[in-house]
Amino acid sequence: MDLATLIGLAGAIILIASAVILGVSPAVFVNPASLLIVVGGTMFVVLAKFSVSQFLGAFKAAARAFKFKLPETQASIEELVDIANVARKEGVLGLEDREISSPFLAQGIQMLVDGQDANTIKQLLNKERLMTLDHNRSGAKVFTAMADVAPAMGMIGTLIGLVQMLSNMEDPKSIGPAMAVALLTTLYGAMIATMIATPIADKLSLRMTEEARMQSLYIDALVAIQEGTNPRIIEQMLSSYLPPKEREKVAEAEGA
Repeated sequence: MDLATLIGLAGAIILIASAVILGVSPAVFVNPASLLIVVGGTMFVVLAKFSVSQFLGAFKAAARAFKFKLPETQASIEELVDIANVARKEGVLGLEDREISSPFLAQGIQMLVDGQDANTIKQLLNKERLMTLDHNRSGAKVFTAMADVAPAMGMIGTLIGLVQMLSNMEDPKSIGPAMAVALLTTLYGAMIATMIATPIADKLSLRMTEEARMQSLYIDALVAIQEGTNPRIIEQMLSSYLPPKEREKVAEAEGA
């Protein structure tokens, strides 16, 4: 579970809910017509921008913003160096029954065991990496579209409410409900865009970058193992994926 995503979204919702509860009656902020315009309208407009599979797949991808977590880079490097040592001492067949932490890495290990050459491994895994990038990018685009459309639907709802209000000025009782629709649709649109759609889109983009980087690390290591590179050289090569501070710590530990 990604606590940053969970705490951030839950904290924003709790703060807004607290402001509502501490003010006037919370029922004032509930308007079915406004919800229909903003939520329903946003979903249908965004659906029109994408295919059904892309639209539905985005909600599956959104789960990655909450529960998807990649292994630590240093831990992955240590695992890969250990794999390189086994392959050097026992041959790649010694990796056949080894438990692997990542499905992507496991796929690459299976290619090593099957005797694929380095160029084939690199091509196939790069294609898999690009497919994963495309899937994650599609989900981020859907939520970015929601962030753009929701405030616009809120504005449409505001205009509808104003038209209803101005067309019935002789009936004072109709002014209040019409104004509620006018204002609440803007509020709903802003909340959906700012508190839900944009954070999820940004987190999916971050996940996309992190996963692509980790997969590149795996590909570099697997190609080097297939080419028979010394595990020590592989470790030094993969250390370039570490942040500068962690790289310095590793260098200090090696020096010690």
